[in-house]
Amino acid sequence: MAHFTISKSIVLQQYNTLKEISNRITYSSKTNQDVTKILEENTDSMFSIHLKNELKHIKDLSRIIFLAQGWNEEFIQELVDKKINYFVVDNERDLDTFLTYLEKHQELKPNLSLRVKLRENSIKTERYFVFGIDVETVNKRIKELDKSKFNEIGIHFHRKTQNMSEWNLVYEIENMFEPEVLEKINVFNIGGGLPSEYANTNIKVVDSIFKRILEFKEFLNNHSIKLIIEPGRFIAAPAGKLITKIISIYENNIIIDASVYNTDMDAIVVPVKLKIEGELEKGNPFVIKGQTPCSMDLFRYRVYLNEPKIGDELVFLNAGAYNFASDFCDLEKLETRIVE
Repeated sequence: MAHFTISKSIVLQQYNTLKEISNRITYSSKTNQDVTKILEENTDSMFSIHLKNELKHIKDLSRIIFLAQGWNEEFIQELVDKKINYFVVDNERDLDTFLTYLEKHQELKPNLSLRVKLRENSIKTERYFVFGIDVETVNKRIKELDKSKFNEIGIHFHRKTQNMSEWNLVYEIENMFEPEVLEKINVFNIGGGLPSEYANTNIKVVDSIFKRILEFKEFLNNHSIKLIIEPGRFIAAPAGKLITKIISIYENNIIIDASVYNTDMDAIVVPVKLKIEGELEKGNPFVIKGQTPCSMDLFRYRVYLNEPKIGDELVFLNAGAYNFASDFCDLEKLETRIVE
């Protein structure tokens, strides 16, 4: 039966790679909650969380950075009662709600970051919502904050993970934030993660991205600011494999015992396409189709394989990120097996 595997050793290897280029790592837990459990048990990682539902995956809630969205004072109190003390806000309404709450609870000294709105190259597609507060307002509001009331004040920004072209960080930040703001903040959080390798991405650019991050870290060091990296895909994707079985072959079409709707929603949402173990650079091309009647249930539109047969395993690589499921056609969520 189709299932996922997650390699504990690869999770830890990817995590340790990032420790070389950042002061702190906060894993974006929504990427894969099984990876969250591995990191909590074996590393000092923090965890970026967006919804209260996600909290059940983490035992030590003091390691959470909670990214607020549409909260109120009652909900803030609930998070504080759970010993959560790191917060990111992405709009002024939530910021004002939080500051009002803090006025009533002056014994608290939280860690607060403001999420800044960056220029989006994809905004014209009308597909993506752009989160964050405009840079002028972020400059203004940070200067107004009483630093003595916070443990850390920071700035958070978010790149779409697989966007390879938007990494000229030093230039952007120097031109966005006033010197007074850079002197006041303690941390800078690069949200959005780092890219991973798929059939339709060029992983060779990752080295250049790491170089840009190191340049940015040096820039921040000169301002006594710590760098936080928020990886998701980079840690989770290479640790995961999707193991499937071929149930039918006709013409150049291969049907497998899984669907993108219960294994690889990324193929539709982002879309990124998973590589296949043992695929060739040329030869006989095949379409890899999921088992549902949907014409978009496609894992790969064109992949070269060596004489596949019904009953053969088809193993998808880098399948550990965003392998969430839907209930389309009453599909079941697949088992995930942790391997060493």
